[in-house]
Amino acid sequence: MKKQSFISRHKRFFPLYLMMIPGMLYLVINNYIPMGGIIIAFKQINFRKGIFQSPWVELSNFKYLFTTNDAYIITRNTILYNLVFIILGTAMAIFIAIMLNELKGKLSKKVYQTVILVPYLISMVVVSYLVNAMLATETGFVNNSILGLFGAEAVSWYSEPKYWPFILVIVNLWKNFGYQSIIYYATVVGLDAGLYEAAAIDGATRWQRIVHVTLPGLRPTIITLTLMSVGRIFYSDFGLFYQVPMDSGPLFDVTNTIDTYVYRGLMQSNNIGMSSAAGVYQSIVGCLLVLTANFVVRRFSKDDALF
Repeated sequence: MKKQSFISRHKRFFPLYLMMIPGMLYLVINNYIPMGGIIIAFKQINFRKGIFQSPWVELSNFKYLFTTNDAYIITRNTILYNLVFIILGTAMAIFIAIMLNELKGKLSKKVYQTVILVPYLISMVVVSYLVNAMLATETGFVNNSILGLFGAEAVSWYSEPKYWPFILVIVNLWKNFGYQSIIYYATVVGLDAGLYEAAAIDGATRWQRIVHVTLPGLRPTIITLTLMSVGRIFYSDFGLFYQVPMDSGPLFDVTNTIDTYVYRGLMQSNNIGMSSAAGVYQSIVGCLLVLTANFVVRRFSKDDALF
């Protein structure tokens, strides 16, 4: 039998290769080429000399993150906030997805479609100026309309750190639960309806069907999204931790994260090497966390692991 050439063997796949080109170009340009900039983390950048001629400083830029007095605070805030976001965000999104699925068939089509869109639309309106409109000391809705209604004194929200762990968690959930719930809902509606019918015939209650059919069906999606979130546990939502608290100094102990700390340091000292070192540090730790979490998942269920 005559051996086919490479072109002959792959000719029928050419349309797929052409469709793949834009995505591959985007991946290379935005994800791989910038990796050459890692050397900035090991240099003291001199704009006159350029990147390659700037002097090497070895690990001095990394020492900045670990020798500062704020290292513990920013690391603690970054990790703990993200852990809370992952746990509560996942639980809330799953709850909304299951609730939407249970409402299916009980409401008219238009009403049901509106109900589906509500979580996503609500999550789209959370921006820093809206939070400020709610919490402003003199003109805010909370002080004027809620606390004033009960005769309570106005609170200077941007000077009281004790409230902000709760405020940041609520704002984050409000901002993200719509998108996450839509992903989980798409998984739920894709489950085999025969499983629910079989469970109903066997006498399973609505709650038992949720526990033994819906939640196991959601497990692969939950694991995948959680692993992706774990990979970014050393990153923080810059807008949430910088713009929402209005960069208020009295709140730094509870709002300062690695990203905001590096940004403030960059703006004050213009040290690009230090900022790059923080990015490398976050990427390496994030990669190790994903590998570790994926390894743990593989030990219990190989089918649910990412790789």
